[in-house]
Amino acid sequence: MSSPSQKIWKKFRQNKLAMAGMVFIGLLTLMGLAGYLIMPDQTPMANTMHLQISTKKPGRSFLFLKTSRVNGVERLGLFERMLFGQPADYKSIPISGYRLSGDSVYVRPYIGDEERAEEQSIAWKHLCPNCNSTDEIVAAHIYKRTFYLGTDIYGRDLLSRLILGIRVSLSVGLMAVLISVFIGVGLGALAGYWGGRVDASISWLMNVIWSLPSLLLVIAISFALGKGFWQIFIAVGLSTWVDVARLVRGQVIALKEVEFVEAARALGFGHSRIIVRHILPNIAGPVLVVASSNFAAAILLETGLSFLGFGAQPPMPSWGSMIKEHYGYIIMDAAYLAILPGLAIMLTVYAFNVLAIGLRDAFDVKAPGASV
Repeated sequence: MSSPSQKIWKKFRQNKLAMAGMVFIGLLTLMGLAGYLIMPDQTPMANTMHLQISTKKPGRSFLFLKTSRVNGVERLGLFERMLFGQPADYKSIPISGYRLSGDSVYVRPYIGDEERAEEQSIAWKHLCPNCNSTDEIVAAHIYKRTFYLGTDIYGRDLLSRLILGIRVSLSVGLMAVLISVFIGVGLGALAGYWGGRVDASISWLMNVIWSLPSLLLVIAISFALGKGFWQIFIAVGLSTWVDVARLVRGQVIALKEVEFVEAARALGFGHSRIIVRHILPNIAGPVLVVASSNFAAAILLETGLSFLGFGAQPPMPSWGSMIKEHYGYIIMDAAYLAILPGLAIMLTVYAFNVLAIGLRDAFDVKAPGASV
């Protein structure tokens, strides 16, 4: 005989769209965790700038010349590189061509597709004192790099910044949902279980927060806490707990008079044990549905805040700030600069929404936002 969890999983698997959303979210999570290890630009914040190659189309390749070494750069371990990136130990410039002649390397710096810069000569020994042949110079100081999704207005690799933006969106969504669930479950359970003045006071607070536009509330909280990455967690979390609280309040009111709760009271169990051990486990499904929906809402709020300049601060890449930097290029020949992060936001939010719908159907939640 199948257990309730197995029945829920079987029903959830039948929703192909919800399964696709879960797989997409799983892939995003893996990419976000791998982070710098799978990015073409592995420097911190993917912030390597080459203004000469700004707003180049996807798929463009360029030659680069390493002009000098940066002293004192420590090679980080695998785990540190995955989390924080590896600072570059060299400086480089894009070039349109090079040739070796005598004891010098002649390079032509890249200044545009329609213009040609004058050749510049660099002595071998100045460029690479330890090199003994031209092959060693080419191998050590000239490399080719392809920008698969093009470059932004500062000449940074767009693919790398999109991948790093996954971390911002998912981490904000996760932390905001945890905060909203903690506050919402706590206040909703208190209001539903105790009723009376406690319920009236908490319901009044919920109605006040509910009546405020979410984005304006988050902006107000951000003004109070200041701009920054960690402040966004708190601001978004404090603006999304009402959905959870309303749901939990209604579910607790419906469950607190059922037989197993009455039996727990008859056995002398305390109120906190009854709430935590007997009531809340029975409403985990509806709470999970609302949490999935709030995850999508949190990502949208973070995107809006970053677009307005209150979210993740430069040079930290955020999908919202990337749209802000490039939305003017939509009517120009580089619309992909704003469309790609916008598409990432749309697909991620859609994946969480279809996941929430699949969970709702699997748990058979009739009205996840209802209040009794």
